[in-house]
Formats: sequence, structure tokens, C-alpha cells
Amino acid sequence: MTNFGITEVLQQLGLKEINEGTSTGSNNFSNGELIQSYSPVNGELIGSVKTTTKEDYEKVITTASEAFLTWRDIPAPQRGEIVRQFGNKLRDLKEPLGKLISYEMGKSLQEGYGEVQEMIDICDFAVGLSRQLNGQTIPSERPGHVMREQWHPIGVVGIISAFNFPVAVWAWNTALAWICGDVCIWKASEKAPLCAVACQNIIVAILKENNLPEGISCIINGDYKVGEMMTTDSRIPLISATGSTRMGRIVGATVAERFGKSLLELGGNNAIIITRTADLKVVVPGAVFGAVGTCGQRCTSTRRLIIHEAVYDKVRDAIVSAYQQIKIGNPLDENNHIGPLIDHDSVKTYLAAIEKAKAEGGNVLVEGGVLEGEGYESGCYVKPAIIEAKNHFEIVQHETFAPILYLMKYTGGVENAIAKQNGVAQGLSSAIMTNELKEAEKFLSYAGSDCGIANVNIGTSGAEIGGAFGGEKETGGGRESGSDAWKVYMRRQTNTINYSDELPLAQGIKFDL
Repeated sequence: MTNFGITEVLQQLGLKEINEGTSTGSNNFSNGELIQSYSPVNGELIGSVKTTTKEDYEKVITTASEAFLTWRDIPAPQRGEIVRQFGNKLRDLKEPLGKLISYEMGKSLQEGYGEVQEMIDICDFAVGLSRQLNGQTIPSERPGHVMREQWHPIGVVGIISAFNFPVAVWAWNTALAWICGDVCIWKASEKAPLCAVACQNIIVAILKENNLPEGISCIINGDYKVGEMMTTDSRIPLISATGSTRMGRIVGATVAERFGKSLLELGGNNAIIITRTADLKVVVPGAVFGAVGTCGQRCTSTRRLIIHEAVYDKVRDAIVSAYQQIKIGNPLDENNHIGPLIDHDSVKTYLAAIEKAKAEGGNVLVEGGVLEGEGYESGCYVKPAIIEAKNHFEIVQHETFAPILYLMKYTGGVENAIAKQNGVAQGLSSAIMTNELKEAEKFLSYAGSDCGIANVNIGTSGAEIGGAFGGEKETGGGRESGSDAWKVYMRRQTNTINYSDELPLAQGIKFDL
């Protein structure tokens, strides 16, 4: 617990009593059993939070619903001011919050800091957007009439986030929802609950300073059963859920059954196409970081390299060589590139995937395995693996949340590579490495990548706040963050105003009395 200065970090984030199980986890309403958070870095207990019972949940939803009645009446630019204050506080606490993310989740310290920076960036984006929630003025076919489109707050937004980005994805959703006039209830991953409590402490202090109801931001704690309280609750018109495709099928069907809205960000099976003209100086860092960053636990992680046969050997050798330089260890040590997987179940899944790939005929180029010895006591540190495989292998067709990279050849034109890339059920992120303009444009055309994200000469992972983030097919079709993603957090209303002395009907219909 005292290793790596975590005690001081917890104190800075208002979590100094977390080990006693005391938690503001769901606005002081948690009365259930304890969730114990163990660090995958060293296997030590960080702290505990109480789970949310059904009775607790009812208090939370009531608190949030009442807060919405106040929050929606505050002008959007003033709501943006609260988000601005939240972003500034994140700037002040970037170092301790980044360290907690790294220690509780296992990602590298630089990635932990980067996740907090994403939160800051979406706050900045939302502040500007709070003055731009614009509708349209639409020409009417009737004289003396005008039509317009308005956007109104949708109400209580339920957010279900995953362990791999324990705070950033929540911020993507909540910063936009807040400026839209919504209030939020957040069920964070039970694998990283302390990060959520830390964020709740930050925003609650800001709300209190501004004499605003705490229910504008609520969190609930627990496993999928707690999430089900939100997904089945008709008082929550929108559920934004990030996680596996399996989870998304359940959430999507449940929410649709009650005619709610869902924003789904699910699995990815992302590929980089490497053409014969690709620049190795771009290919190697893009492919390697994409495959091993966050220990392969990003939904945008690179799973497949589809390489033209003319450059296959050269690219393969360069990637294999780069893997020998990867440093694995304590993610709070900035000399290390990657840390551990999140838990022992993930390690088992990783090992099973490697064995499955071998059984299907895969050729292992870089051996995987679990690291042991000093510094690896948690048992969650694994070696990134590279396997030559075929796109149709069953294991290749499924997402494995671990650092396993599959290499495969393509022949002929870029159309053949695109077909391989699209030949999986998921459709999140994709990339092509090429110096040929025609290949790049084919990849970006309607007949090219079928993913929500398509990049040229950069990797599959890493997304900027300004663009809408999300994917197609079994990735769920949701969009978060930039562009006009804010519209999902609001309800659209079309207005027609008659300022004439007559009442002409649409489509020229006559109805004389």
C-alpha cells in the first residue's frame, strides 16, 4: 500500500479513508458488500468501496432526477462554466489522478497522465460547445410560417464504463451530457472503482462550491447486477455503455425493449494494412504501440497486420526486432513501456488465445508467456506475442484483450487487403500505411474501410477529442466525444410557428368550414 507513494496519492484525491471501506461512491448511499481493489502492479490491496444495493439505487435515482429539474433550467453557457472549473481542477490533480489510474488499472504512467489529459480536453471542448447547441431554421412551404429545430436536455444519463479507460470515457460522456443540461449516473468498472470515487470527489466539491445539487453527478458501485438497475430503468432515457460485444447485446436489447436510447462502444478487431510503398519509419512505431500500448487492452488496439507480400519479410523482421526492445514492468516507472494485464482472468484468456492460435496452425514469431520473478509478483505481467495467422482463424475473428498481434499476407491490389480488414464482425478502427494516393483514397472511400475510424499513415489507437469516436457492426454504432456527438444526449424537437392571420394546411389540403 505504501509502495510508489500511493498513500500520498490517495490523500491528495480525498481517498485517505478508503481502506476502511468508507466511500462517497454513490453520493453516500452505498450500503452493500465491499469491493476490494487490488493493484495488478504488485497485487496489493489499494482500498475498498461499498456496492450499491437496490435501496441505495432508488435514493441515487431520486437524487439525480431532482437535480435535473434544477440543472436543466441553468443556461447552457453557465453549465459550461461548471465544466470549465472541473477541467481546471483536473489540471491541478493530473499527477495524482494519473498515478492512481496507472496503479489501479496497470497502464503506463504516461498513459495514465494521457487519460487525464483526455478528460481535460473534453472539458475544454464542452465549454466551447455550451455556446453552440444550435438548432436549424427551416423554410416552410406555407406562407407566414417558419419552422425551426430545437434541442432539449434528455434527462438522466446512465454511463457504464470499462476498466481499460477507467475515467476518460466517463468524461467523454458526462462533460457533453452536463453542458446539454443532463445529469449523470455512472457505474464504473468494478475492476477500477477507486478512480471513479476520486473523480466523484472532485466534481462534488465543485458543485458544492457553486451551490448546485450533488445529484448532477452520481456514481453507483458493483458488478453487472448493479448495471442492470440502470438498463431496465425507464427513468433513464439514455444508457451509454462501453465494454464487450457480449455485454452490448444484452444492454442494447434491454434498453430497446423499454424504448430507451443506447450509445454502445463495444469490441474492436483492428487492422493496419501495410502496402508495398509504406514507410517503415511510420509503420514500426504505429504498429508496435498500437499492439502493445495499455498491454493490448484498448478497444482500438492493433490486432492484425495485413502486409503486402512484396514487403512482408522486411516488415515482419522490423516488427519482431522492435519487440525485443520493449520494456515490461512497473508502469509507474517511466522507463517501462507496458505494465500488467488487469487481472488473472485476463492472463488466462491471453494464454488460451495463444494456444488456440497454435492449434489452428499459427506460427509463433515472438513467444508469449507470463513473466515471473522480482517485480512481477502480481502474476499479471505477460510478454507481447506475435503470431503468423490466417484471417479466417476463429481466434483471429474474435477480440482478445491482450498483447497478441497477428501477421498475415495479402497479394495483388489494395482491394484484397481491404477485404481482409473488413472480413471480421467488428468495425471500430482501421489504418493503412501507404505513400500511394490512390490506395489511401480507396481505403477511405465508400468501398474501403467499413470501420468508424479510418486512418492513413497513423496507427489504429489514439483518438483526438474533436472527432466523433465509435464504430460499426458489432462495435455497436455509437459515437462519443467530438463532432456532433452531443446530439445523442438531447432530444430533438421540430417547431412550426404561424405568424400570419390564416391557417393554411400542409400539402395544400383544403378544409373549409
